[in-house]
Amino acid sequence: MHSRHDEERGRRARTRHAVLAPLLLPLCVSPALAQESVAPLRDPNGTLTFQIENDTIADTDRYYTNGAQISWLSPSSPPSFVTDVGKLGAFLYAPESQLRWGFGIGQMIFTPEDTSIAVPDPADRPYAGYLFGSVSFLAYTEEVLNTFELQFGVVGPSALGEQIQNTVHDIINDNPARGWDHQLKDEAAINLTFDRKWRAVSLTGETTGIGIDVTPNVTVAVGNVSTYAAAGLMLRLGQNLRADFGAPRIRPALAGTAFYDKREGFGWYLFGGISGRVVLRDIFLDGNTFRDGPSVDKRPLVGDLQAGAAVFLGATRLTYSYVLRSEEFEGQKNNSAFGALSLSWSF
Repeated sequence: MHSRHDEERGRRARTRHAVLAPLLLPLCVSPALAQESVAPLRDPNGTLTFQIENDTIADTDRYYTNGAQISWLSPSSPPSFVTDVGKLGAFLYAPESQLRWGFGIGQMIFTPEDTSIAVPDPADRPYAGYLFGSVSFLAYTEEVLNTFELQFGVVGPSALGEQIQNTVHDIINDNPARGWDHQLKDEAAINLTFDRKWRAVSLTGETTGIGIDVTPNVTVAVGNVSTYAAAGLMLRLGQNLRADFGAPRIRPALAGTAFYDKREGFGWYLFGGISGRVVLRDIFLDGNTFRDGPSVDKRPLVGDLQAGAAVFLGATRLTYSYVLRSEEFEGQKNNSAFGALSLSWSF
């Protein structure tokens, strides 16, 4: 009787294990779920990235009509002064984090929907240009990325939005935007952003090498250009996903990383993402901070949907994103749509 009882108990245990095994399998193959964050290998390469975002790619010409940025990120062994500065925010990232620093220069251009009239509709988005420089600091492990970015520059005529847009329109034989005399006035600009991303899920097939990961993020930005809090989620499917944290974008977008690890050799991925932000201040809608000028009533909640693809081979990475942005101000007639391209070299 005792032996028969033991056999029955053993059979039940084996049945439980068979039922639970498929449920526990993801935990066995997912480092992001089953292990603590660890530091990646040091990367001796810096990364130079060129980005362009334009609504022509989406066959429109309105609202956020163009963005461009050139940036450089250091290898993951920055000089000692960068490490010392990074210690000011060390309470926000793990001690084993790799560190990078970088700088960039960029421009953003905004117009109303109707650019054919010399006196813009006061209920439409104002003309505005933003020319900025940026300094960034990154601290990351295999599972978590923290980004600090300080932007400084100018909003208004000195940002050269009119000259850049109408020069390009002239080159491509398009009609000029006629309402730039009514753009926002010159104002010094400064903005500080903190962003955190983490790999909540990371699965890779042992035989195919094809993986999937899910990277939520939270962002806080403060400044006279934009003040907001945001949260988002990115889903990626591809090969060698751990070479980066997603495609780079110009903020306030759901951005990945300007750097990538070329030691992975070859990789690719498809991605889709969603993000939302609560906007307290947007100079491009609220108008100048201390001077009267054009403005509209902004919407406090804005959302983005984006999808795209990335491929990297050796020292080069190319990404493309298509973005749909919800209405940003009261009376806006259409959603914004634009495309984003980036080209990076790791050396």
